[in-house]
Amino acid sequence: PDDVADLLMDEMRALDREHFRAILLNTKNRILGVRTISIGSLNASVVHAREVFKAAVTESAQAIVLVHNHPSGQPEPSPEDLAVTDRLVHAGRILGIEILDHVILGSRDYVSLKELGHI
Repeated sequence: PDDVADLLMDEMRALDREHFRAILLNTKNRILGVRTISIGSLNASVVHAREVFKAAVTESAQAIVLVHNHPSGQPEPSPEDLAVTDRLVHAGRILGIEILDHVILGSRDYVSLKELGHI
């Protein structure tokens, strides 16, 4: 999660809407690319598994780290964040593409759903 924050925090903390991105990783967990999956509103973003995994399949990613910002500045996960994460983790298992983490960025700090035990 520290690496994700280092990579995207400066850019994403200034966004005025939720942006949901996928960091696509190869078999050595090196970044293949960062894809914006969805741009939402002030407090919500619609995320479909087909869009997340379309990018992963196209790039032959072995794993994904999910990341989105909270424009409120508070990175605490919402019930919707937890539900989306659970849905994507299950879809990834079916496809053989592991979700390593889901990092939520606030204005100054971040939360790792893996560290919280949700992945």
